[in-house]
Amino acid sequence: MTQPPRPGIGFFLTPPHKCGYLPDRSAVTIFVDPRQRPTVAAYSALSLHGFRRSGDHVYRPQCPGCNACIPVRIPVNEFEPRRSQLRTLRLNKDVVLIPKKPSFQREHYALYQAYLAHRHPGGSMENPDPNSYLEFLTAQWSDTTFYEFRAANRLLAVAVVDHLDDGISAVYTFFDPNEPRRSLGRLAILKEIEIARALQVRWLYLGYWISDCQKMSYKTEYSPLEYFRAGEWWRDLE
Repeated sequence: MTQPPRPGIGFFLTPPHKCGYLPDRSAVTIFVDPRQRPTVAAYSALSLHGFRRSGDHVYRPQCPGCNACIPVRIPVNEFEPRRSQLRTLRLNKDVVLIPKKPSFQREHYALYQAYLAHRHPGGSMENPDPNSYLEFLTAQWSDTTFYEFRAANRLLAVAVVDHLDDGISAVYTFFDPNEPRRSLGRLAILKEIEIARALQVRWLYLGYWISDCQKMSYKTEYSPLEYFRAGEWWRDLE
């Protein structure tokens, strides 16, 4: 497998631990030495090799005998919205995007808590405190923006996005669970594609896709979609 082309950065492997996506399997993660602080350029290079960020930590699954976690990205200039996606855009004509610095906002935090309580009840993330919230979504070294989605000044969603040299990375999105008609998760990705195009970068990185994980099936709604496997990016899995 191709290794990230970044001399001077150290990597560590975790001991086997329970997989967060496929509970019948164990997982191993490779991550950048936490004593080192990546630059945006280094993180951009690592993203080309399937790495993601969670807080300050940059990581990638490295599980022996398992390749279920597949990094995916959208080539934004080739994307053509489907009929259902166009309908979502029409239903949200009243929504305005407002970029914000990655800092603690009580309104954001309240929406995050409501989202987790509805979408991930009983999970390890369900009862965050302000520190764990920011530690998860931000990093001291990353170029991160919190994009607010507002209608009539009411906060509907927040999309946390990292800006890379060649694209943008969708870190996390949380939204009002009482607005299912708006399809806010879909709207966030469509607007992130627009953001990437406006910035004249090539890719929107969506993180990992797992074929056996229903919560990740939405990522295949976007075409063309590129998959990282065997050290290269492919348009299909054949």
